[in-house]
Amino acid sequence: MDELKKITAKELLDMYAKGERDFSYCDLYRANLIDANLEGANLIDADLKGADLCRANLSRANLSGANLIDADLKGANLIDANLSKADLSGANLIDANLKRANLIDANLTGADLTNTRM
Repeated sequence: MDELKKITAKELLDMYAKGERDFSYCDLYRANLIDANLEGANLIDADLKGADLCRANLSRANLSGANLIDADLKGANLIDANLSKADLSGANLIDANLKRANLIDANLTGADLTNTRM
C-alpha cells in the first residue's frame, strides 16, 4: 500500500479548483471540508477520519477503502459515489443522499442513517 500524503483542506480545494482529481492515499484527518465541491474526486484509501464533510458534493467520487470513521457527512451528496470497503463507522450520514452509491463491503457500524436517501 502507498504511504499517506499529508495535505490540508485548503491545498486539496486549491488543487481541485485547478483541475486535479486524484487525491488517493491523502491524509485529510479531521479536515474541514464543509460545503466542498469534490464531484468526481479520486479519494481511494484516503484518511478522512473525523473530517467535516457537511453538505459536501461527493457525487461520483471514488472513496473506495477510505477511512471515514466518525466523519460528518450530514446532508452530503454521495450520488453514484463508490464507497466499497470504506469504513463509515460512527459516521453522521443524516440527510445524506446515497442514491446509486456502491456500499459493497462498507462498514456502517454505528453510523447515523437518519433520513438518508438510498
